[in-house]
Amino acid sequence: MAAAAVDELKRQGGGFTVVRYTVPGIKDLPAAAKILFDEHTCDIVIALGMVGRQPVDRDCALVADYGLQMVQVQAGKHVLGVMVHEDEAKDEAELAFLFDRRTREHAVNGYDLLFRPEALRKRAGTGQREGFADAGPVRVK
Repeated sequence: MAAAAVDELKRQGGGFTVVRYTVPGIKDLPAAAKILFDEHTCDIVIALGMVGRQPVDRDCALVADYGLQMVQVQAGKHVLGVMVHEDEAKDEAELAFLFDRRTREHAVNGYDLLFRPEALRKRAGTGQREGFADAGPVRVK
C-alpha cells in the first residue's frame, strides 16, 4: 500500500517529501500520525492499514479510526485513513486490486488537499468511492 501511495503521489507532481513511519498494527496508526505531525512537521498523513476478517478486526479498525479522528482534530491537519477490509474482496486478486486502487485514490485526495483544492471542489457531490466503482451523484427527480 505504501509503495502505491508514494508512486501515485509522484505521478501527481512535486512539492512534497514523503516520510514513512511503519507500525505493527492498525491500532498504532493514531500514535504514528501524531508523531508525524509533531516530530516530522508533516502537513498531512495518509494512514494505511489492512483489516482482517474476524469481528475483533472490525472492532480494532473502528478504534483506530476514532483515534485518527482525534489526532486530526488535535493537530488541525488532515489524516486520511485508508483501511482495506479483507472481507471486502471475493478473492486475493480482487483484494490486491482494492489495496492498490483505494490507496492511489486516497493519495490523489491527499495531494489535492495540499496542492489542488479546486479539484476536490469539482468532485464534491459526485459520489466518489475510493476502491470500487463510484456511487455517482444523487439524482433529484
